[in-house]
Amino acid sequence: MPTDRTRLILKTTAATLALAGSAALLAGAALLWSGWYNVGSTDQHLQPVHSLLEKAMHRSVRHHAREVVAPALDDAARIGRGAQVYIRNCQQCHGGPGVSPEDFGKSIQPVPGPLVDAARRWKPRELYWITRHGIKMTGMPAWEFHLADDDLWNVVAFMQQLPRLTPRDYAAYVALQGAAR
Repeated sequence: MPTDRTRLILKTTAATLALAGSAALLAGAALLWSGWYNVGSTDQHLQPVHSLLEKAMHRSVRHHAREVVAPALDDAARIGRGAQVYIRNCQQCHGGPGVSPEDFGKSIQPVPGPLVDAARRWKPRELYWITRHGIKMTGMPAWEFHLADDDLWNVVAFMQQLPRLTPRDYAAYVALQGAAR
């Protein structure tokens, strides 16, 4: 049986946690209802908010993409078709080696990151999942409604090559894309 001192410590701890939780809940409600937090796309998130959202996004993608099975992505024809899809649909917001994003791509908040190193940060199945489903409140669309599944994998195959492409190599893909039109 606990002593009176132990009971007092447990009750004090429980009361402190309940009070701290209630204070945090009230502060969150006040922030939400006041409209103080700027959600405009001309302003960056505060760093703690950005870090929290970034961590949640990474964990969510990894969780949802865990059962996606990637096809072979090293076929030159697949990579070439993926370059066409990337240049037509991704370059405007993400740029490419030696190519800046378009002005409207730079105005999205959070700013779309360059994808030249995406293959180093994400597994192919995760890149596919992101490309297919998009990311809420980032401007990244769900391409599953606009591209065939094979095209989604083609662009993932091309993104696997991006870290190795020089601006000159990338320009050759852009020139081929222009000639294909």
